[in-house]
Amino acid sequence: MHFSDLNLNKPLLKAIFEKNYETPTEIQQQTIPLVLAKKDVIASAQTGTGKTAAFALPILQLLFHQQDPNKKQKKIRALIVSPTRELAHQINEEFNDYSKYTSLRSTVIYGGVSIDPQKKVFKKGVDILIATPGRLLDLCKQEIVDLSTVEILVLDEADLMLDMGFINDIKKIHKLCPNEKQVLLFSATMPSKVVHFAKNLLSDPEIVAVSSKKTEKSSVKQLLYYVPKPNKIELCLYLLRNTIKGNILIFRRTRNGVDKLEQTLLKNGFKVESLHGEKSQNLRQNALNKFKNNEVNILIATDLASRGIDIEDLDVVVNFDIPNVSETYIHRIGRTGRAGKKGTSYSFCSADEKNYVVDIQKAIKKAIPIVEDHPYPLQPNTKAIVHKKKSGSKHKKGRKSVASRKNKKRWY
Repeated sequence: MHFSDLNLNKPLLKAIFEKNYETPTEIQQQTIPLVLAKKDVIASAQTGTGKTAAFALPILQLLFHQQDPNKKQKKIRALIVSPTRELAHQINEEFNDYSKYTSLRSTVIYGGVSIDPQKKVFKKGVDILIATPGRLLDLCKQEIVDLSTVEILVLDEADLMLDMGFINDIKKIHKLCPNEKQVLLFSATMPSKVVHFAKNLLSDPEIVAVSSKKTEKSSVKQLLYYVPKPNKIELCLYLLRNTIKGNILIFRRTRNGVDKLEQTLLKNGFKVESLHGEKSQNLRQNALNKFKNNEVNILIATDLASRGIDIEDLDVVVNFDIPNVSETYIHRIGRTGRAGKKGTSYSFCSADEKNYVVDIQKAIKKAIPIVEDHPYPLQPNTKAIVHKKKSGSKHKKGRKSVASRKNKKRWY
């Protein structure tokens, strides 16, 4: 199949071919016709499968053919809600690329930067708005943004939005839009909470699910290192000096972990930048630009900060902390080994993460090769650590349990 087989108009096809795209991906083949038919859609596919074009192209097509030439002032007709600033910026860039031969205008708004320049954009009129939830609601409260004319609402990376606690914001945004609208929900994963959430917002949706099996590619060489937790940084330094080369993306679970590793690598002479939620938008964008422009070859990030970021020519992914969700592992390693190129993933597993590896190997239906020849091996009989302290342990465990229940309550 070619893009010309999807009934897209000439201005869109011209823009697509200029980007050297000829064959639509599986998610695009299945989703574009449904969106053009004005169906509500729930679509799941891993990062790197072309989800943005799967909704951007049909939205541009629908808006292009339904323009009213007599209307001088543009109104917001399509709204794309994104969980992170970087992803929102990236989506807007794709809309600009695809719409370059149309008169449709898109813009992006997000927090972390001055609100005044964003206010001025709406005086000129906008067809397509890409926004993060918090800044969008701020502008709605100030009556700068009017969502009463929205025809198509897109919720992108829905699983991440729920994990970040945006569920109430999304419900508010949904109510600010007209009752009669087309709703599209895209997600890298489809846990039960996303399915439940979608059922309350979408009307008789079509389901598109691209198997994650294709994401765990043979072009990604996976390696597993068992290592004591205190020695992970030493192992990382050892491998960076002796084994790991090229452009490297290192995942850490927490912001503090990102900062600690960045400081250590800088002290040891490595060129490194980092991404996490506590950094300002300018710092995050500068870090990403430096990595993309090869000014630094190492980027350290949390999963939340890096979600949706498209990085070309990524040679290596390092799982410094093993993710506790197997789909997150698949999502991470799928960032390398793209477009027929080879990539390698290195995973550092401490004793308390062994169960996560078991779940991951079940999900990918294969054992990850273990590298035993390194200076910091974990003792072979070391099991996952279960803390059982004589005093105070119950109290601490109880507090942790309460915190966990609070977090669960927040997501639902």
